Amino acid sequence: MKKISGTILLTVLAVLGLSFGTIAPASAVSQSSAASQFSAAGIGWTSSGGCSDPNNSTCTSFEGIRQATIDGAITLKNASGCGLTITGGTETGHAGGTYSHSTGYKLDFSRTTCLTNWVHNTYTYSGTRSDGTPLYTAASGNVYADEGNHWDVLYYTCGC
Repeated sequence: MKKISGTILLTVLAVLGLSFGTIAPASAVSQSSAASQFSAAGIGWTSSGGCSDPNNSTCTSFEGIRQATIDGAITLKNASGCGLTITGGTETGHAGGTYSHSTGYKLDFSRTTCLTNWVHNTYTYSGTRSDGTPLYTAASGNVYADEGNHWDVLYYTCGC
């Protein structure tokens, strides 16, 4: 029997959708890498402070974002055909938790008619958050929260 590397084995398992629960979580992506990927995909971003400092709540930062979150936003743009503008990333000022902005799982997007129609017509209404915010869940498990003036999106996976 020929020995194969752990990396190859994990890759094969991932392709097959299998894991043993021992794979480390995806590593955090730097601000510059995330910004480059968003830019290449045609996804814009803005901040009220015109900055990217993760310690300033008026900035929009991508420092420490997960690659699956970046990939999820790109998948959303490509699937929906909507223009996307990120208004919130990993910067301070958002609610905490395991699956939060600060841990790299969430992005906020400007509310547009195109994006709102896509979410309402494509994803399943799944009730409301404790604060009354309507929730929509994609087949991928990602959750879209309609916060009125923007969409708060929780990316568990890179699917939209």
